[in-house]
Amino acid sequence: MSSTDDFVLIDHPRPDIALVTLNRPERMNAMAFDVMVPLADALRAVNNDNDIRVVVVTGAGHGFCSGADLVSAGRVPYIDGLTPSTIAHRAADRLHEVIELIGDLHQPVIAAINGAAIGGGMCLALCCDIRIASTEAYFRAAGINNGLTAAELGLSFTLPRAIGSSRAFEIMLTGRDVDADEAARIGLVSETVPPADLLERCYEIGTGIAAFSRPGTELTKRMLWAGLEASSYSAHMRSEMNAQLLVRMTTRNFEEAVLARSENRPPVFED
Repeated sequence: MSSTDDFVLIDHPRPDIALVTLNRPERMNAMAFDVMVPLADALRAVNNDNDIRVVVVTGAGHGFCSGADLVSAGRVPYIDGLTPSTIAHRAADRLHEVIELIGDLHQPVIAAINGAAIGGGMCLALCCDIRIASTEAYFRAAGINNGLTAAELGLSFTLPRAIGSSRAFEIMLTGRDVDADEAARIGLVSETVPPADLLERCYEIGTGIAAFSRPGTELTKRMLWAGLEASSYSAHMRSEMNAQLLVRMTTRNFEEAVLARSENRPPVFED
């Protein structure tokens, strides 16, 4: 186990897999800056570790992440001498940084949603590539309940793309809870599992992904996110082909896959 701060832990529970845990369970892993700043550091660390092929993100205790810390938001670093207006922008940048870092990671990121994902915590789950939920998990776009907007940290971008616009409008405008069963039914998460099985299921998925080629998984992640933002079907299709040709022409992965299939064995990708 390693740590960039007591509030964020990095473990290596399986070969090729890193587990990043928000570790402030007494506040349901709320998004105070003394949690978010070390989380950004942890994400940079795993991004630069070439032994890590898949990242699992979870929360300690009974909550995944409860969004804004209503007890103490902590101190935004590097704000000495700034006015309140500029401090507000710097604070937002620190939160946006975490969301963008997850999207920019080389590795696929699996959210192991062990409990409440509220407000910014829901946004954190939605920016991950795959979401697996405990049967005790639930989601709430809580900004609107607090007299603000429900649109924050990219949620009005990611949620409609995950579950469709009509459901996203309804969930964000009502601020209601979405339990684990509904989340699975509408595609907000891929599946639900008993709480005791959550991390093992995420490790199982991660181990399967890690068995594929490194450029294959990394470029697939990038193409999927690029597709969500693409303004042109044909242009995105050409981008996909460029990525496909890069792997096809610069590795022996395809030949290895064909040979392994003929020999009735798992392929071994060496890139």
